[in-house]
Formats: sequence, structure tokens, C-alpha cells
Amino acid sequence: MGKFLHSFFSPLGFRHAVPQVWDGFQTNIRLMVIAELLVLFFALALAIVRGLPGRATLPLRVLAIAYTDFFRGTPIIIVAFIVGFGLPGLQLGFISNRSITAYGILALTLVYTAYVSEVFRAGIESVHPSQRSAARSLGLTYAQAMRYVVVPQAVRRVIPPLLNDFVGLQKDTALVSVIGVAEAASLAQQFSTQNGDFASLVVAAVFFILITIPLARFTDHLVAERERRERAQAF
Repeated sequence: MGKFLHSFFSPLGFRHAVPQVWDGFQTNIRLMVIAELLVLFFALALAIVRGLPGRATLPLRVLAIAYTDFFRGTPIIIVAFIVGFGLPGLQLGFISNRSITAYGILALTLVYTAYVSEVFRAGIESVHPSQRSAARSLGLTYAQAMRYVVVPQAVRRVIPPLLNDFVGLQKDTALVSVIGVAEAASLAQQFSTQNGDFASLVVAAVFFILITIPLARFTDHLVAERERRERAQAF
């Protein structure tokens, strides 16, 4: 028991590990924030493309479905390898000369755009067709009906599942360490190897938990509030 406590919960190990792991965790935060913003934009665009009407838009819908299926079915580590090692190896100037952090953000964005687009699509499809019909009867074009009527309702409905996906994204920022991004998990592992204990890994876990638990509780609160409003409207 004493050896376990010394290896994982050494006060001296904590004191030495916190500054180094915190430096890496700031990279995790940047990865999370930038990737989330990109994912929100591209996922909503992808979901809207999936719902475009008419035969003329069929190729776009097929491409959107293919993208979603591919990146939902591919492990994020493989995507990180392809992006982080494959793109630099192509020697294509601007594309191949980005920083490792940029490739990490790209890998996260590619994968989570596929997941979040399905969340947005479910929200859009949950809006009753009569809403679209009413908007069109008022003279709005399809694009205007989506912008002013359908999408705002859909986004409000999917906020809780969106937050759940972003909890997952925040944790998955640690996976891009496989391409050399110096984030909290990789620095904690280096510190652990150098010092022969695991306190730094516990520190890294605590940093992640300090973000994920509040987000999870906030999501639970939003779900409870929505259920309360729905019960009130039922009466």
C-alpha cells in the first residue's frame, strides 16, 4: 500500500509534475477550443447538405454521407497518423508545412465533424415539417426557412448531445500525442519515465476531470430543464 501511494500520490511528485503537465494541458485546451469551433461550423454545414432537396443535389448528399460514414468508422488514431505523417510526406508546400498542432486540430476536426453532423441532422429532422411549410407559405425561400425557422430550433434541441460530444473531444485531444503534439498526456508520460513514478499521470487525469465533470453536470442540468419544460407544456 505504501508503495502504491508513493508511486501515484507522492506530494513531491505532484509538486514537480504540476507545472510541466499544466504547460501541456494548455495545448489540450487550445486544441479543444479551436477544434470545437471548426466542428460546429462544418458539422452544421454537412447536416444541411444531407437534407438538401431535389435530384440536382444528390451528388452533394452522397459525398456528405460518404464523408460521415468514413470518418465515423475510422479510429481517430489512424486519422491522426494519416494527417500528421501523411500530409507532411506529400511535400505539397502549404499543406505539408503546417505545425504538428495544426495537424492535430485537423484530425480532431475531421472525425468530430462526422459525429456532430449526425447530431445536427437529428435536430433538423426533429423539427416538424409543418414548420417548413408554414415558412414557405409566408414567402420564405428554402434557404431562408432553414436559416430563420428550422436551424435555430434544431440547435436549441441538440445542445445537450453536442456538449456530450465535446466532452469526448476534450478527452480525445490526448490522442494526438501519437503524432508528436506535446500535450498533457505525453508530457506526463515523459515525466513519469524520467522520475520512475506515476504522480504526473494522476495530475494529467485531474486536469482533464476538472473540465469534463463540470461539462457533464451542465449537460445533465440542461437535459433536466428541457424535460421540466416539456412536462409543463404537456399540462
